[in-house]
Amino acid sequence: MHTTALLTALLAPAVVTAQLHDLATRAGLLYFGTAVGESASQQDQAYRRIIDDKSEFGQVVPENGQKWESTQPSQGRFTFTQGDITANIARQNGQYLRCHTLVWHSQLPNWVRSGSWNRQTLTAVMESHIANVMRHYLGQCYAWDVLNEAVDDSGQWRDSVFLRVFGTDYFPLSFNLAKKYDTETKLYYNDYNLEYNGAKTTKTVELVQIIQRAGAPIDGVGFQAHLVVGSTPSRTNLATTLRRFTSMGVDVAYTELDIRHENTPLPAPASAQITQGNDYANVVGSCLDVDRCVGVTVWGYTDKYSWIPGTFPGTGDALLYNSNFQKKAAWTSVSSVLAAAATRPPSTTLSTSARPTTAITTNTPNPTTPVTQPTPTVVQPVQEQARWGQCGGQGWNGPTRCQAPYTCTFSNNWYSQCL
Repeated sequence: MHTTALLTALLAPAVVTAQLHDLATRAGLLYFGTAVGESASQQDQAYRRIIDDKSEFGQVVPENGQKWESTQPSQGRFTFTQGDITANIARQNGQYLRCHTLVWHSQLPNWVRSGSWNRQTLTAVMESHIANVMRHYLGQCYAWDVLNEAVDDSGQWRDSVFLRVFGTDYFPLSFNLAKKYDTETKLYYNDYNLEYNGAKTTKTVELVQIIQRAGAPIDGVGFQAHLVVGSTPSRTNLATTLRRFTSMGVDVAYTELDIRHENTPLPAPASAQITQGNDYANVVGSCLDVDRCVGVTVWGYTDKYSWIPGTFPGTGDALLYNSNFQKKAAWTSVSSVLAAAATRPPSTTLSTSARPTTAITTNTPNPTTPVTQPTPTVVQPVQEQARWGQCGGQGWNGPTRCQAPYTCTFSNNWYSQCL
């Protein structure tokens, strides 16, 4: 797939009509998912309709509802009202639930952050928190972000109450406690700016090694992928970085993907949208290229509720849908990369065992079905295919004639493309 020129004609109507999760599972991933804004999901019906479309988002993660300040705002007082919003959506729709997060320096209540702790007392606090939260969601979470953002941007251990009390011993402690209270869920370390393969990435490799040498269980590393249009690494470089971790015997996933426009008038002009689309294609494509990359999660799907403008003033338009819930050029690029991969036979089987939310009712479709029973990509028949679009291949039932002046060009038995 020509990802560097994928979106030359992006403003033309997209011909791929299958949705992102369906395409992702046919391409060999476990899921394509999104974070759920708790308030928006309760108040905005248009927002909720797309969240509820399992063919678009087969996995959901709470944006804020499971963080420490939300689940235990004062010592010993647990509340799950906000966290249950996304968990209930996942259960009702038969979607994977990815749970986030247990131990983090941020969004931490003041009673923890400013307490006078020693190793014994802080261990007791951590265990109480992890035990209560994980027991509440027991059997529902495909994966938990156990430890979040423990490395700072300079490539040093991030200062926190946990580091000051335990040193790096709190890394394996967090994972051992999590495993104690849920033996089945996947246990992840999660961080941002790993994609650039610099000092922070190298320090995170060391973090995983510390956990493994201590004999603690770690199943995966989450790449948050909060990226900037025009400075996103190439598909090849991203795949190389992912493999630094899969070579250590863990899965990887993109867990919070968004790619924001900086130094660009908003709404972004067509040229900037094309660059953004190519960047999204490189990220998703790199996951497809790595055997143990299990899925992609965008951190919100619509610019209407994005966290980006509030955190990075003057930037934005970072997501796949605009504020009117219309699919953007970036959506087209992602769907095209997934559709191209979905037409090829799988070369490997996902190394991770898939576990949907066990609270799903017996009438709910099993979320693992698309992984084990792939079906041909569904496209809407049109008379002619646009440039870069698929025009042939085994199982292809879409258009076979290209718009002038392009020609349907054979790539392999499963894929021909308008070039």
